Amino acid sequence: MPSTTSLRARRRAGALLCAAVLAGGTLAATPATAAPESNDGAGTAAVAPAPNHGMAASSADPNADGYDSFIVTYKETSANSTGKGRANAWGKAAKEAGVSVKELRETALGSHVISTGKKLTQDESAAFMADLRASGAVDAVEPNAIMTAAALSPVDALYSQQWGFTGVNGMRVPGAWDATTGAGVLVGVIDTGQTDHSDLNANTVPGYDFISSSTVSRDGGGRDANPRDEGDWFLAGECGQPQGSDSSWHGTHVAGTVAAVANTQGVVGVAPNAKVQHARVLGKCGGSLADIADAIVWSAGGSVPGVPANPTPVDVINMSLGGSGTCGTTYQNAINAAVGRGVPVVVAAGNENRDASLARPANCQNTITVAASDANGNRSSFSNYGASVDVTAPGSAIVSTIDTGTTTPVGEGYAKYNGTSMATPHVAGTVALMLAKNSSLSPAQVESTLKTNARPLPGVCSGGCGAGLVDATKTLNALGGGVTPTPTPTPTPSTVLVNGGFESGATGWTGTPSDFVVTDSAAAKSGSRYGVLNGYGRRNTGTIDQRVTVPASGASLTYSVQVGTDETTSFSQYDTLSVQVVDGYSGTSTLKSHSNLDRGPYTTHTVDLSRFAGKTVTLRFKGTEDDSAATVFRIDDVSVIAR
Repeated sequence: MPSTTSLRARRRAGALLCAAVLAGGTLAATPATAAPESNDGAGTAAVAPAPNHGMAASSADPNADGYDSFIVTYKETSANSTGKGRANAWGKAAKEAGVSVKELRETALGSHVISTGKKLTQDESAAFMADLRASGAVDAVEPNAIMTAAALSPVDALYSQQWGFTGVNGMRVPGAWDATTGAGVLVGVIDTGQTDHSDLNANTVPGYDFISSSTVSRDGGGRDANPRDEGDWFLAGECGQPQGSDSSWHGTHVAGTVAAVANTQGVVGVAPNAKVQHARVLGKCGGSLADIADAIVWSAGGSVPGVPANPTPVDVINMSLGGSGTCGTTYQNAINAAVGRGVPVVVAAGNENRDASLARPANCQNTITVAASDANGNRSSFSNYGASVDVTAPGSAIVSTIDTGTTTPVGEGYAKYNGTSMATPHVAGTVALMLAKNSSLSPAQVESTLKTNARPLPGVCSGGCGAGLVDATKTLNALGGGVTPTPTPTPTPSTVLVNGGFESGATGWTGTPSDFVVTDSAAAKSGSRYGVLNGYGRRNTGTIDQRVTVPASGASLTYSVQVGTDETTSFSQYDTLSVQVVDGYSGTSTLKSHSNLDRGPYTTHTVDLSRFAGKTVTLRFKGTEDDSAATVFRIDDVSVIAR
């Protein structure tokens, strides 16, 4: 690993351009899981066969182990007009990397493809490219990365049992993977918490435990930063139940349906490259409304007294829980707060085989309420129904991830469960795919797109199943290129933000430290300059700010970010970039977050600023780095466009 000092020196030269419930009571909600239906064997553990080590998931990154080919654009000099002259440019770089280099061919754009005698790791490749640029003979260099079709053909051991994905009466998930597998989207699972599971760990980011009662939480205290599921078992006579119950590992099961990793074991999620964040609200006997409401607000990036700000606000919330009663002010306000921040909230219809208007949060406004169907295409016998239901998804005999302990966690496993709890993450996963393809979709647009592209339930639905069965393939296809075309009579919108490409230096911006603008055309997204934060390899925080007045009609913020890092972890967010709005009235809101896990080339993001319409606020990019390996965040092409 390069030293932090060398990274600090290199970052200014553009180094590290990486290629990669109980109604009326205190306990207001319980997991929305139903008892087994007689014809599906739900509740019995699904035992995975031994892994076939000769098979590999086709979704694996072919560039994960580095590169042995690079595309070099040389400066137009007489020395670079010959092969021998060009060889001088990479001579020192080759020596430093300990490789031989061979020029293969010229590209149609005048660049040249070179190959190294061996594959260089990601870090070695970054250093090799930095040395090439330092030669002074090179305008640009990038890895000759291997690209694959954006499709997935899972070889996970239990994939054949996931009828909800592929069955004739399923959601047609595989076709949606031709468009995206959910990378870059974070799904909030507000549930029983997380357990250690190799089919989930790589796709799980740090969450929070919102259970305020030590009796309910079983972890010896109140709220804390550890959302570990301690088990929700209870004995006969407890929780108002005559019979006891083992722990459900409900949140783990839900998370697996959303985003289990595509590998050679277990199951695969609807959005296998999305990430999951657990907000623990359910424990022994359920969870309280106040705790759940706080978790909703926090997950979406809002402030909760006594709880640290969420460094990684989610893009969509899954709530596979419920109880009797009307929605109420607390639930509705929390949901409205999330939706107001652009976060769709997907909820379970409930499992009482009655009208969903009698269950909350299924009867709350601004939610996407999900009923359950079975493998025969019928409404599941337990599923709630009625006008409150928006869509239906598979919810009977759904195999997913669990822990195998009867009380406390003991080890990972898999099982089939029934419930609208199981249907809901099918839809939340689909929403993750939608947002990965078009991040500018509002919650209302997400809901309408799901409904418009749902198909009639293949079987029977008495009472009403909303718009029908979610069709993931049709829904993703309906999004096209992910950008809503601008009508031709409308002129190109102009940004209300000054100097968004930093081409005029710091004009319009303020920042800490003050040297936040870098000139390096090879490292900029466009032009020759960009904004930069962190990259020191020590604990520090930097900001880049601009005051803007959001048009009364609302607006969208668009920006490009590139992350280069010396961190080697594949699951821990040590260094973060928060995209924030500072409003003197409502405080600081985090709209989007990035981290060292987002290492790779520039990506472009769009977030909705409409809740700040008519206000003058501070747009802030805030980078925070820990005290070990360095991470640098590059920001370019920032704009605020009126709606």
